[in-house]
Amino acid sequence: MKRPEEYKDGMYSESSGYQLTLPFDVGRLIPGNDKVRLFNDLINSLDLHLLYKSYRKLPKRRDADPRTMMKILAYAFSEDIHSSRDIESACLRDINFMWLLDGKSAPDHATIARFVSKHFPACGKKVFAAFVGGLREIGEISAEQIFIDGTKVEAYANRYTFIWKKSVLKRREKLLEKLPNVIQSCEKIYGIIVPDDMPLEERIETVLKFLKKKCEEDGIVFVHGKGKRKTAIQKHVETLEGGQQKLAEYEEQLRICGECNSCSKTDHDATFMHLKDDHMQNGQLKPAYNLQHGVDSQYVTWVGIFPNPTDTNTLIPFMKDMEEHLPFKYKDVCADSGYESEENYLFLEQNGQLAFIKPSNYEISKTRGFKNDIGRRENMTYDKEEDCYICAEGKKLTVSGTSNRKTRTGYVRTETIYTCNDCKGCPRKEKCIHGNNCKTPMEERLKTLHVSKVMAEKRAESLERITSPRGDLLRMNRSIQAEGSFAVTMEDMDFRRCNYRGMESVLAVSILCAIAYDINKLHFKIQCRRTGQHLTPLKESA
Repeated sequence: MKRPEEYKDGMYSESSGYQLTLPFDVGRLIPGNDKVRLFNDLINSLDLHLLYKSYRKLPKRRDADPRTMMKILAYAFSEDIHSSRDIESACLRDINFMWLLDGKSAPDHATIARFVSKHFPACGKKVFAAFVGGLREIGEISAEQIFIDGTKVEAYANRYTFIWKKSVLKRREKLLEKLPNVIQSCEKIYGIIVPDDMPLEERIETVLKFLKKKCEEDGIVFVHGKGKRKTAIQKHVETLEGGQQKLAEYEEQLRICGECNSCSKTDHDATFMHLKDDHMQNGQLKPAYNLQHGVDSQYVTWVGIFPNPTDTNTLIPFMKDMEEHLPFKYKDVCADSGYESEENYLFLEQNGQLAFIKPSNYEISKTRGFKNDIGRRENMTYDKEEDCYICAEGKKLTVSGTSNRKTRTGYVRTETIYTCNDCKGCPRKEKCIHGNNCKTPMEERLKTLHVSKVMAEKRAESLERITSPRGDLLRMNRSIQAEGSFAVTMEDMDFRRCNYRGMESVLAVSILCAIAYDINKLHFKIQCRRTGQHLTPLKESA
């Protein structure tokens, strides 16, 4: 064995023991039906001029160009490789990555990370739209119906460094009550006069300048540490300076949160959500993003990233973003009950699309308890001519007024209030009137219904559609295609947690994962001779 110092310039022996040492075409070792060849062909067919435009200086000839970088990353994600260092290692050791490089030097991890976080976000949506357009040209997607679903992807952030907007507002309010009292105390003790109409920040600054000047004039030295007693003026200065810093900190935290109720200190775009992966088994909230997939013919045709923990408010921006980029418009939109809202129903109707959305009470409406609940509106008879509901005892609930409710998106929902004025002495009152209202005795309470007529009408139309033969077909395919796309990307491709921070970078990674998923799906269909199939047919009942 050689001593370490015997290796000149840190170079090891080039002798391999093989007679043939000339370089040869590594492509000969890759089978003709390997999916890496499909990745190469499809990404070569894309127009990537916007991606090249994001570079001020194009890489040198010996380095991997933007198109090659995209091939490497998409193929790496399809092989469950997400770390930039692991991708760099694969480019040096894996024969498929070497073939994609086509003789160019392997990019380092910094170049790979810079491509994902800086270059690809500038054109990711347009590149993806061009890719989906290519799938449509070869007849692989129907462009008629889309299945939408969402899941949570954990952010690349510290799980315990969170900001809660309500807590910040509460602490800020207490501080705003405390500081004026401190200023008034300083006015009484030191004889300073500060106008009350002056903003609080300016009042604090004025008092601090006066107190510091007084300390210099009187030769007061601030002391710190155990066993030393602070003067009253030092305590006032430290209280005001601490309050000033805290106010600035609270304002910055509120600015970071924006319209969200929470955010992470290490990834400002991430909000705290419940995830299925609960490592502490206590329902802990984690910083995450809401990933939305639009699936057609088992291919992901659009991707969206949102800070909303629920799916209700993601449908409209998702559909608008998709229609802005894709060259076609879907006719049928199929989604689960998490997307049901009056605003979503009206948007799809005004957009000329049919909503196949499962009502939120669809499953519970089949239960015996729901059908036997006489207090529910669905179990009462509606008289359209008199515009009233008739309860189980034959008493009428007539219109007593209307109320408007504004959602977080700004949509105003109008509800009609129906009240029964003849509930006194009703034998079924306790079964009909629900809720624990301690202020009003049960004898005095009246049955009241808050009904949105628009929502009731749209829900009935959607229920009729999803229970039709076509609705059954689309609902079954939604569970197969939309939920199946998340099963593959999260389980097989291990995309449970993103390795990049910021919504733009997470969206870029999600698009690259979607492209990798689609090419994998196309490769599978080609090998199994299932191309051109858009919907899985229902099984015929025996």
